[in-house]
Amino acid sequence: MPEFDWSSIPGALPFLWQGMKLSLQITLIAVAAGMVWGTLLALLRLSGVRALSIFAGGYVSLFRSVPLVMVLLWFFLIVPQLLRALLGLGSNTDTRVASAMVGFSLFEAAYYAEIMRAGIQSVSGGQVAAAQALGMTFAQTMRYVVLPQAFRNMVPLLLTQAIILFQDTSLVYVSALSDFFGNAYRVGDRDGRIAELLLFAGAVYFVLCFGASWIVRRFEKRIAV
Repeated sequence: MPEFDWSSIPGALPFLWQGMKLSLQITLIAVAAGMVWGTLLALLRLSGVRALSIFAGGYVSLFRSVPLVMVLLWFFLIVPQLLRALLGLGSNTDTRVASAMVGFSLFEAAYYAEIMRAGIQSVSGGQVAAAQALGMTFAQTMRYVVLPQAFRNMVPLLLTQAIILFQDTSLVYVSALSDFFGNAYRVGDRDGRIAELLLFAGAVYFVLCFGASWIVRRFEKRIAV
């Protein structure tokens, strides 16, 4: 039986908490930006303008067809150069967090777009026809009739995707960011206790994600009543 030594964990908790804050920050920003851009993509894909529909469909297909880690590497290489060119930042300015947030946001938007498209299509066509009969424009119909119901119908799926995103933030190791998983690995490597620190990190991810999933299931049952 292997002998585990957990003595490194208590002293590393402040360092691990700093990594957790970064993971949560990336998650919240990517969820907010991804939902906004994803909703717009869903509307473009359902619009009657063929060019816009093709653009949105191509965007979704592209980002859903490549690994997330590859997307993060793309933006880790591209975004810093754009930010330095647009904002005149120095070569020593750290843009890794911004790159990660942009990469996650654009990637997640493809998944949120499909979720929102399903939510929009779940709204009865009779309600859309009634709104148009009242003289509402397409934008007003979407804003006041369709989107509120679509969001309500899709809340469980939107929250579940947010949980998946939180798990995926561990992939920011490709840009050497100090997220929760990365910090746990560094402490384990420093103290020669990688197995213990990774087991601890896995347990933390499990508790947080299992708890969040339980809340989503409870919420889903409530809105289904």
